[in-house]
Amino acid sequence: MDAPSSPSSSGYAGERGSSSATSGSLIEIEHQEIEEEEEHMRRIQIDEISIPDSQTSWIPGKRHLDEDDASISWRKRKKHFFILSHSGKPIYSRYGDEHKLAGFSATLQAIISFVENGGDSVKLVRAGKHQVVFLVKGPIYLVCISCTEEPYESLKGQLELIYGQMLVILTKSVNRCFEKNPKFDMTPLLGGTDIVFSSLIHSFSWNPATFLHAYTCLPLAYATRQAAGAILQDIADSGVLFAILMCRHKVISLVGAQKASLHPDDMLLLANFVMSSESFRMSESFSPVCLPRYNPSAFLYAYIHFFDADTYLMLLTTSSDAFYHLKDCRIRIEMVLLKSNVLSEVQRSLLDGGMHVEDLPPIPHSGSSSHLGQHMLPSDSPERFKEPNSVIGGPAGLWHFIYRSIYLDQYVSSEFSSSINTLQQQKRLYRAYQKFFASMHDKGIGPHKTQFRRDENYVLLCWVTQDFELYAAFDPLADKALAIKTCNRVCQWVKDVENEIFLLGASPFSW
Repeated sequence: MDAPSSPSSSGYAGERGSSSATSGSLIEIEHQEIEEEEEHMRRIQIDEISIPDSQTSWIPGKRHLDEDDASISWRKRKKHFFILSHSGKPIYSRYGDEHKLAGFSATLQAIISFVENGGDSVKLVRAGKHQVVFLVKGPIYLVCISCTEEPYESLKGQLELIYGQMLVILTKSVNRCFEKNPKFDMTPLLGGTDIVFSSLIHSFSWNPATFLHAYTCLPLAYATRQAAGAILQDIADSGVLFAILMCRHKVISLVGAQKASLHPDDMLLLANFVMSSESFRMSESFSPVCLPRYNPSAFLYAYIHFFDADTYLMLLTTSSDAFYHLKDCRIRIEMVLLKSNVLSEVQRSLLDGGMHVEDLPPIPHSGSSSHLGQHMLPSDSPERFKEPNSVIGGPAGLWHFIYRSIYLDQYVSSEFSSSINTLQQQKRLYRAYQKFFASMHDKGIGPHKTQFRRDENYVLLCWVTQDFELYAAFDPLADKALAIKTCNRVCQWVKDVENEIFLLGASPFSW
């Protein structure tokens, strides 16, 4: 089946490719070459005019409002995100002015409708270096156009998160507006939230939670975290659905009411909503929010208070008139946090940072912990285990690792070593982890238990068990046997300090 050629008004220069459509199974379909300025675009090196990826230097908010689909600079950007309605009305665009992109949005809507009229649903179109990923959520269409070489599953997951962020603000009940009026303009309902979406999209370049579906905790002494958890538990027993104490995007402690479960993705979206909205920092706030994984059709009510520039409290309830009760709860919590020095310990932890690969201790010879080498690759001669006297980073050239506890839905990520000290290097490693994760969990060819890869940038080693997942990056010249041994040491290290890096003792937040 042939898809229609894209109208020249779309303004997006693509190349010949194929698309995937499905109504239960994938069907390969061809689409015609988009000719407008194609030869010109081939001569241009497609480099994004990028913003630095560090959380501190990145400036939130929408940019390049003067651009539209006729702008060369707009077409050169490596990754676009669009939200539009089923009638083709633009709702959100990462770059440019939505109103100027009405023709382009109509083209995307026409592609989706054309395939649907044939009894299929379009998922993916490949056009040269570009992937066009589609996600249809009732009357809401989400599209990503990317030449970043990220896997399809990663891009689809990012669209799912963007849709979830929209639900945090509006709930799924917005669908009823389209039932009453198919040409309903949703843009005014999202007025002023560009900064929320841009912050979430930025997190796709640095936050492992966006693909791990797990949350991370701020490293703290066990007694300190217990002190925070005890007062939150008292508050939860007084009628609060969820009590969450966070530092930036990391959890200090959280408690839920009995039988209430909180999905890590909801925590990610809620934290992004709060951290990216300057108004929440100005004074205590009481705002309706939706947790898509908890109940996508209804609002909860969140009391939000920042204790300092980094640390904030979120108390969620089903009652719309609970502000004063939650304010009293916050006062009680703040008194305990100050008395037990939790807030000062949080600031100390921020200064100290997390786990450093340079501090990896030697693994003891005794013990019953599992070892990577027992499950995947045979060890070579003992001489190969002799570590070089001088390495950059950790033992055996270890540069970085991410450890995810499957049971806890939590992960810990080491600090970047000096070998990965630029923003571009960190983003490249993050993308490599993303691809590794997608490959390990590819249901078509997997899932896999272990993988070892070597390229010009690093050695990557992944190990997946029923209890944890470990992703580790080494110097590209690292020895395989030494890398395996070092991963065993990382696993043991994580287990030794789990009381400080994970939130333990609570029921898992099942999902």
